[in-house]
Amino acid sequence: MASDLDLVKLYSGNILALAADIPHLGRLDPPCVSVRRRAPLCGSTVTVDLRSEGGRIVDFAQDVKACALGQAAASVLGAHVIGRSREEIRIARDQLAAMLRESGPVPEAPFDGLEVLLPAREFTNRHASILLAFDATLEAMTQAEAAA
Repeated sequence: MASDLDLVKLYSGNILALAADIPHLGRLDPPCVSVRRRAPLCGSTVTVDLRSEGGRIVDFAQDVKACALGQAAASVLGAHVIGRSREEIRIARDQLAAMLRESGPVPEAPFDGLEVLLPAREFTNRHASILLAFDATLEAMTQAEAAA
């Protein structure tokens, strides 16, 4: 079990820097698709608005109400989400989940910045918050494709 000191170490300067600078923060007006996801254990929420064309994200916004770990993940996602397909988002999400839950490798570029979250592996109660922005974006892309 992780100690309080381990938890303090988890919130590194790199994680806090990412959390303080989340790309595409806010809402689109109007969005093509909007999805709100909540992590029941901690109460973190992420709302993703996006527009897609040809199966690729062309405009994106996110409203992130999460811990610094969830915010850091949203920051890495936001930095690379424009131009991505649903499949690319799914792969990144699955790689992030495997990194956290199965000691898998760091997600492939361009999402390799998620490496900063490696210390969160042992904090299973934080995993849902970390995955939240990816889950919401994946759901939004699925809805956008269904509507197209």
